Amino acid sequence: MQVTARQQLILRKVVEAYSDLDHPVGSKWLAEQADVPWGPSTVRSELARLEELGLLEHPHTSAGRVPTDVGYRRYVDDVLAEGRLPAPRKTVELTDMRREVDEAMRATTEQLSQVTDLLALVSAPPIETATIHRVEVLALQPSVAMVVVITSTGGVTKRVIASDGPLDPGLVDWAGAYLNEALGGLDVGARMLQAKLADPELGERERAFLDRLAPAFTELEDSAEQTLFYDGAARLVAEHRFQELPQLGDLLDVLERRVALLSLLRASLSESRVYLRIGAENPAPELRGLSMVAANYGVARRNLGAVGVLGPVRMDYPAAIMAVRQAAGELSRFVAEVYDE
Repeated sequence: MQVTARQQLILRKVVEAYSDLDHPVGSKWLAEQADVPWGPSTVRSELARLEELGLLEHPHTSAGRVPTDVGYRRYVDDVLAEGRLPAPRKTVELTDMRREVDEAMRATTEQLSQVTDLLALVSAPPIETATIHRVEVLALQPSVAMVVVITSTGGVTKRVIASDGPLDPGLVDWAGAYLNEALGGLDVGARMLQAKLADPELGERERAFLDRLAPAFTELEDSAEQTLFYDGAARLVAEHRFQELPQLGDLLDVLERRVALLSLLRASLSESRVYLRIGAENPAPELRGLSMVAANYGVARRNLGAVGVLGPVRMDYPAAIMAVRQAAGELSRFVAEVYDE
């Protein structure tokens, strides 16, 4: 749709004023702004034209206008095209003391929610993207061993293996060394993984011991589920935002099920810049009164998950986009350092 430079400026002023003031924006107020060089009649005419284009709407109880979902979309697209994103007031920071990826993702949601006053979301890397990073085989008791598998995505799984008789400490040490050498770098679900566990060139005793340990690896993919971390739900149900969330019950329900949110975050993995769904653009009916901003994080040439915020359609989109991008970049830096260890 064709929008003149004057209409673009007026749309931007309406969106930003409505975000700050939380009430419809009128032509008289707009004409009084220092960077609006036109009188009330001209502004009123342009507001009417923007309404005809579907970018603004006119609430019944007020002479002012508010943005539609399409108006927000046009505004955000213009902001991104012009590179007018603000510097974040506060940033997400993950210290090197956090060595577990799960803890880093929890910290990201907590800090991002505080920075934006929105519901913050982080999806953990799906297990099928992982490779075997390190394996530990430990003798817990004379006849009980534990296998610890650490994946490239920072996931840690443990499995206890009971033996009919006392374990040979030498066999336990050998198994740890062999598994790290043979399985390191293999995809979690790779067929080669099973072949390495049953290598015919190994001795019968070694193969029998690995056969007992095998479930720790062969069941790894089937037993894992993608995890969603989130923080800040209380901010969305606070009294001053209640009127903005008429579908509050649906939102709380989807937070319990997580399916729709994970689906949205998964969809953002294919976006190279920022994933943005405003109101009715959301595929899930229960989210059509909300907006989501998300960006992916990961390592070189591989996206692992997404960072996002969810909130009312009336949100500060430039600030939300900048905060999400910064948080995703910080999480990418963190996981890159962990994987390189």
